[in-house]
Amino acid sequence: MTSEVQAAQREIVEEFSLFEDWMDRYQYIIDLGRRLPEFPEELRTEENRIRGCQSQVWFVAEKRDGRLYFRAISDAAIVSGLIALLLRLYSGREPQDILETSPDFVQALQLESHLSPTRSNGLSSMLRAIRGYAAEAAA
Repeated sequence: MTSEVQAAQREIVEEFSLFEDWMDRYQYIIDLGRRLPEFPEELRTEENRIRGCQSQVWFVAEKRDGRLYFRAISDAAIVSGLIALLLRLYSGREPQDILETSPDFVQALQLESHLSPTRSNGLSSMLRAIRGYAAEAAA
């Protein structure tokens, strides 16, 4: 059985396959970031900041009806785009689904080889945070 997260990963990989080159993919990621919902100023606290990201990243999780909902923002355009991808994959999902699905999209999209090492570390930090929230919510 395909989980919601796996299905979302497949959709994203298919979308990215439509782009000829990495400049188009970068532009698409940046455009996704521009469409992130407004992130309230009062949530931009040290407590909500993700460590390990070169840019500022604020991330909040909320559990409702057995599902996790995430909101996040960054001060960097490309990172905001990565956040948009992560929210699309993981927000509104059951914690168990998040924990049981490995982030294969990172490899499928070759993000590691196309992001700078600091951006790659930031992506890993955000993924760790999401899995941490999921583990906490599942417990």
